[in-house]
Amino acid sequence: MTCSILVGGAWGDEGKGKCITYLCDNDKPDIIARAGVGPNAGHSVEFDGEKYGLRLTPSGFVHTDAKLMIGAGVLVNPDVLFNEFENLKKYNVKERMCVDPRCAIISKDHMERDVKSEHLAKKIGSTGSGCGPANSDRVLRTIDLAKDVPELEEYITDVSLAVNEAIDNGEDVFIEGSQGFALSLYYGTYPFVTSKDTTASTFAADVGVGPTKVDEVINVFKAYISRVGEGPFPTEMSQEEAESKGLEEYGVVTGRRRRIGYFDMELAKESCRINGATQIALTCVDRLFDCARVQDYSLLSAETKAFIEDIQTETGVPVTIISTGPDLKDTIDLRKELL
Repeated sequence: MTCSILVGGAWGDEGKGKCITYLCDNDKPDIIARAGVGPNAGHSVEFDGEKYGLRLTPSGFVHTDAKLMIGAGVLVNPDVLFNEFENLKKYNVKERMCVDPRCAIISKDHMERDVKSEHLAKKIGSTGSGCGPANSDRVLRTIDLAKDVPELEEYITDVSLAVNEAIDNGEDVFIEGSQGFALSLYYGTYPFVTSKDTTASTFAADVGVGPTKVDEVINVFKAYISRVGEGPFPTEMSQEEAESKGLEEYGVVTGRRRRIGYFDMELAKESCRINGATQIALTCVDRLFDCARVQDYSLLSAETKAFIEDIQTETGVPVTIISTGPDLKDTIDLRKELL
């Protein structure tokens, strides 16, 4: 029995989708539960030659024997969810999905308020998905919950009860966080943050799991840093320099160009400390070093190994997963050696 939580180490866009897909396809958890803010997050998944951009469905959907769940702390836009049911029909996502009755519902009014708000849309750089206004209404206790939406009736499940029963029965549970540590309402670069906390502790609470039930916290970092929207970015490089390094990227939800920067060791250390990380997954290593599709740690260059070892030394957390390309097989998995 293992309960694992995966978190983003920086400002999102760390490659969580690839890591989640690999871990769930490889480890075969019984339940994959989505935590985090809501459909303002976009996880990219490439599997069997096809690409998917997910906003609510857990990225581990490719493991078709797992139950898929959305925890009470997650905001749900039914239109987004039903659209993903259609796009992922061949994976039977609709038949496997469970939504907690306590999930708050994003309405068209929330999205309109998000887009029309000068503060959120212009100053903060919101995604416009309605999450900020929805969480505001949740705090004011005026929002509708999933249990009140007839269209969601067949999916309603007490996620906390299901997850805890699974853990108690010796089953494996994988909790998928969204966004990134540096977007946390509490620990991020306030006010340029998302509308709730985005650390492992809150992700556990999102699905109703107590801290004593959690075994592993996997903190995901890219080999460089990126950020969508406004706010401080200490290691940011110019767009010209990013282009010269081939590091041009665009956000899954908004399509906005991502700002690019060098790996931020001080941010990594703080992120690992507050998340209580037990492992680090390092993605896009092939974008910085000549190691595309390498699957054996011994074949990495001395420079690449030095970069990885420096992260381990500074954070005190082992780098157990190294991604060297978009395909699942482009992964170096060192968990057996390091844990």
